[in-house]
Amino acid sequence: MKLQVTQENFNKALTSVARVASSRSTLPILANILIKTINNRLSVSATNLDIAITHFIGSKITSEGAVTIPARLTQDFISSVPPGVIELELDNNKLHITTEQYNSVINGIAADEFPVMPAIKSGETWKLPAADLKKALQQVIFAASSDSARPVLTGLYFHSIDKTLFLAATDSYRLAETKLAAAKKEVSLLIPASALHDLLRVLSDIEDDVQITHDDQQVLFQAGDIELVARLIEGKYPDVHKLIPKRFSVTATMSREEFLNITKVSSLFARETAGSITLKVDEATQTVNIHSVASQLGENTASSSASITGSGSITLNSRYLLDGLHAFDGEQISFCFNGKLEPSLLKDPADNGYLHIIMPLKS
Repeated sequence: MKLQVTQENFNKALTSVARVASSRSTLPILANILIKTINNRLSVSATNLDIAITHFIGSKITSEGAVTIPARLTQDFISSVPPGVIELELDNNKLHITTEQYNSVINGIAADEFPVMPAIKSGETWKLPAADLKKALQQVIFAASSDSARPVLTGLYFHSIDKTLFLAATDSYRLAETKLAAAKKEVSLLIPASALHDLLRVLSDIEDDVQITHDDQQVLFQAGDIELVARLIEGKYPDVHKLIPKRFSVTATMSREEFLNITKVSSLFARETAGSITLKVDEATQTVNIHSVASQLGENTASSSASITGSGSITLNSRYLLDGLHAFDGEQISFCFNGKLEPSLLKDPADNGYLHIIMPLKS
């Protein structure tokens, strides 16, 4: 293998894929990245056996070839090299890297030892605008669980209902769900949140459509020059729509920024109580009060005017409430609940596309 690439393109590709390479794996080869020539382009790939990312870059190829090389060393080295043309030449699994200032050799391992995710030979394919998918992921991904004891909840659930595609995540304490697009066919995909975090990083520079192909075991995202493959999570996702109350006895609509500010200040006094804050909604005074107590330090009550129907109080985790408020981008927010022990809801009164459910704490 002998070729030329630009430092900028090679560094960008390494940044895209190197995070997936794992130095903690029992398989040493997984700490490596695979570089190989394909159709006059250089592909740079990494995998941890559950996720695989490939980034294609243009290159001037003199001879074909492939090798795996240490991800961490290669990324750190290429990012330190000045912009310009880099020449790569492979000789007996040793990759010679030459620039105007550097002449380096990185010891590699034969490419045929690198594990490859099986190809999706037959499955459904559909597309989503990259901007829409990116926004949807940002709105729900933080609500997925990180507890591997319940693997189903560590994923994001793409599903269709009445020809509408939804994306949902829940850790059983809160639920985030957003409408994505019209669905021509039935969709039910449970994708690891870890894979979608990597996809979100990839989408930062993508403006075109993302093509999604899946079968019963894997899903492939193709965005620009990047391909990401992930294994699907097995299991049945909970019926999240059963968590959403149909009616609410208490509804307060107010400035989202003001609600965010009083919640943020109240959370400072809630650190001793695992983020516990109590919201009191008063129809008579048209105010929302948030009370929090730090037994050693003091207490705080913050209030905001709102348009209110009904009165009541509920105790929530302030971090969950802050996460939910940050996920919206409208100027107004509606906060709804029924009783102290029932789920509360955040929604944009002008847009029903996204909602955020938070389960109460026992006060």
